[in-house]
Amino acid sequence: MKYKVDELNLFARSLLQATGLDTDKSQAVADILVEGDLLGHTTHGLGLLAPYLTELTSGKMTQDGQPEVVSDVPAAITWDGKRLPGPWLVLRAMDLAIARAKQQGTCTVVIKRSHHIACLAAYHQRATKQGMLMALHCSDPNTSSVAPFGGLDPVFTPNPVSFGIPSSKQAIMVDVSTSATTNGMTNRLFNEKKNLPAAWVMDGHGQASADPAVLFAEPKGTILPLGGMDSGHKGYGLSLMVEAMTGALAGHGRADPAEGWGATVFLQIIDPQAFAGLPAFERQMDHVIESCQNSKPARQGEKVRLPGERGLQHQAQSQLQGLQLYPSIMPALVPWAEKFNVPLPQAV
Repeated sequence: MKYKVDELNLFARSLLQATGLDTDKSQAVADILVEGDLLGHTTHGLGLLAPYLTELTSGKMTQDGQPEVVSDVPAAITWDGKRLPGPWLVLRAMDLAIARAKQQGTCTVVIKRSHHIACLAAYHQRATKQGMLMALHCSDPNTSSVAPFGGLDPVFTPNPVSFGIPSSKQAIMVDVSTSATTNGMTNRLFNEKKNLPAAWVMDGHGQASADPAVLFAEPKGTILPLGGMDSGHKGYGLSLMVEAMTGALAGHGRADPAEGWGATVFLQIIDPQAFAGLPAFERQMDHVIESCQNSKPARQGEKVRLPGERGLQHQAQSQLQGLQLYPSIMPALVPWAEKFNVPLPQAV
């Protein structure tokens, strides 16, 4: 079923507020979760709301307070997020980093002990619309599901990397895991008793598989690094890079005791105006974009798309015609709506 975007946002915010989370934090979380679904990231949008509500009501996600400033030099800032809501922390860090990048060309904020930050692509347009280049990466040091290339024991989480790149034409939004798939996708398909599109996981004996059930069997399997069995050394290297930019820079990560579902975050804003200038930046990016889009299609009738282009199209269409939620999302939220006496949004 489809729903009006504003009604979904109000519904999400109302549920979050019903747990005791203040309006500012509730709105930030609702905005990012709905934005994730608008961009087509159905495992990292409102599908996360029910688990977030569980974390809030159990006290595993902190409701009150502010991040602690660990270091501020001022182009490099480190926060202790104190397990506050991830989307709220990231949006606050973005505001700070953008303001400082306008003054000094760039600013990086690293956050340790954040709670989960949802869909990384959901943040990009807030930077690109201001002509800013943005990098956002994260890891979850509290768990592991991805083995290093050549190994069987998990060390990493999918460790996503993302970039928001402005141009005069459209934003380029890159949001990819350094593993072949994500925990959200494997969990969903396992629960639905479905296979992955390809052999993106490995069983506990080192054999590649498309069946997510191998992750839950004994001996437990793992998600493969990006590149799979053939070139997974590339994803392995990228995973190590994310660990260095998150946990190592923050001084808090896998070497520390686990605290529960969360994230360590690397956020960097770069102002092209401080380099060759925004017009020069856009001229170069526009040329690259045109070259990509004008490349002869490998498949008849399928034009070359930019990263994030399909998501932007889905966003525009959903805002006009209503947002189609993944079938399992609303049923998972009905018990919460009943518990807190929050009206369900009406289907369009």
